[in-house]
Amino acid sequence: MSCHCPFRRVASLVLPAIAAFVLLTSAQIWPARAQAVQPAQQATLSDPAKSNPAKSDAAKPSTPVTGGNVAAVDPANPQQKSLPSRAIEKVKEAAKSAGDIFSRVPCLPPKGGVRKMGSLPRVASELASGEPVVIVAFGSSSTQGHGSTSPDFNYPNRLAAQLRRHYPSADITVVNAGKGGEDAPEMMKRLQTAVLDNHPDLVIWQVGTNAVLRNLDPAETARLVEEGIARIQAAGADLVLVDPQYSPAVNARAESASKMINLLGKVAELRHVGIFPRFEVMRDWHEKQAIPIDNFVTADGLHMSDWGYACFAQLLGDDIIRSVGQIRRGVDVPANVTAYRPM
Repeated sequence: MSCHCPFRRVASLVLPAIAAFVLLTSAQIWPARAQAVQPAQQATLSDPAKSNPAKSDAAKPSTPVTGGNVAAVDPANPQQKSLPSRAIEKVKEAAKSAGDIFSRVPCLPPKGGVRKMGSLPRVASELASGEPVVIVAFGSSSTQGHGSTSPDFNYPNRLAAQLRRHYPSADITVVNAGKGGEDAPEMMKRLQTAVLDNHPDLVIWQVGTNAVLRNLDPAETARLVEEGIARIQAAGADLVLVDPQYSPAVNARAESASKMINLLGKVAELRHVGIFPRFEVMRDWHEKQAIPIDNFVTADGLHMSDWGYACFAQLLGDDIIRSVGQIRRGVDVPANVTAYRPM
């Protein structure tokens, strides 16, 4: 197996940036501290009470000292208090950012040509109001995690970890409702119990791969998916579709796979739901980023590897975080997301 190690390039950029930020922050803190100390020293040297220790002690304020490194605060200048605290907050943010960076795998999103995933108004509202968020990952074996070396490495668990790092105070639950071998006909039979009964705020529906492998009619799959979307939207949940993976087993049925991907894209557009174009993202890894297929697909030629799941979850999580930010700023809000629009 050939080795593709983009992490070295990422680390070589990230580590100097973090070090420079910490040095700059320190440069802001120490001059401010020095300015606060210097006048105090000058006052001590010029104070006439210096020759009378008893009088000097009696003149001291009675305010208790709560700890070392506490800067004196001028009530008329509240900015004096906020300068060190702002610097400390910046250091904390840098540490948090560094922690997230080192929890990520070294993968890049495609450069242009791939549609945006879409907005997620329900999830944004829940996160903004501090209410619990429930995400259901619905799908087949690549949702269940076939090919990963541990349940921790399947994409729903990876996604949950990333969102909890980004929203540390939020109560986020990610339910793995993947079941190997299924596609739209079987999924529709358990949509109520596996998805809707969990009262999700967001459903991530991975579908279409097994339909391609089983030579099912792509149009019939799209019809069932649209029916499922209508039920999910009626429950008030946001929805993101995930199309088939780029892998040797799927690529061997290129015509069927192409029809399936195009139809799922049309359904998402008609129903105003998000879509994560997994096929195009994975193809970009191989064709444009020169990553060998066996780096992200297991030996069976179908299921994703630990690295593949991690990068997929990471990019999906980035899109969710970005879309939540857009909704919070009042942009890219889809119109009438629950309107039924038949194909």
